[in-house]
Amino acid sequence: MTALQFPLSPSLPLITWEKLPADFILPDEPVESNLQPLLAAALRESLELAGLILESMLIASNFGLCATVDDKTVVKAPDWVYVPSVRSILQGQIRRSYTPHAEGELPSIVMEFISETEGGEYSINPHYPYGKWYFYEQILKVPTYAIFHPQTGILEVYSLVEGKYEQQTADESDRYWIEALSLFLGVWCGRKAEIEGYWLRWWDESGNLLSWGSELVEQERQRIEQERQRAEQAEQQAEQERQRAEQAERQAERERQRAEKLAKKLRTMEINPEEI
Repeated sequence: MTALQFPLSPSLPLITWEKLPADFILPDEPVESNLQPLLAAALRESLELAGLILESMLIASNFGLCATVDDKTVVKAPDWVYVPSVRSILQGQIRRSYTPHAEGELPSIVMEFISETEGGEYSINPHYPYGKWYFYEQILKVPTYAIFHPQTGILEVYSLVEGKYEQQTADESDRYWIEALSLFLGVWCGRKAEIEGYWLRWWDESGNLLSWGSELVEQERQRIEQERQRAEQAEQQAEQERQRAEQAERQAERERQRAEKLAKKLRTMEINPEEI
């Protein structure tokens, strides 16, 4: 297969885009904490539940993005990546890695979650095997790069401007507009998966938080509970109405009996009650 070539500038190495062969051995690096896959899964979960994931998209975590630079294969695995459109693969096949241009569009956004020991997310090393920052900015040219510090809740979002990442400023709600997804990205503090801490969340254009599954379950539970309470209130009101109707019926019966008693007494006095 002929590789696509992009000699981007005289100062950059020759970059080609070749899909990795099936027998290529990918780097096997473990995640740095149990929180990282949970953060990534939470980002995808709310998108999926909101019906925002299409079959043509690629959303993955700790997944290899590939390029060939000066005949050397470079693979970086961001903690979270979103590609708006990729070429389909045969049914039953598993996508082991992703090479932009050769397999579809460029990633629109990559994210890295900082562990307690900084692992090169800010590295601009321009030599093989290249720093992550350099790889995303100069080789892949990913439009948006987000770096999240779960321990402190600090989120940094960078946009590619004239070939360089520029840090973006959050809005008044401390969120960042992600054009590729038409959503806001921000930090939320709370509990998920038995972990209390800082999480990345999505908000829609109107400022509505995209829910997780557990939150939807809780919302449904509350809805059912409210319906039950309304049904109980309606039943109580119906019972009160029934009791009032019975009281009114008893009162009417007492009035009828008093009227009959009075009429009977009047008749004993030879007075016709119908003529009164």
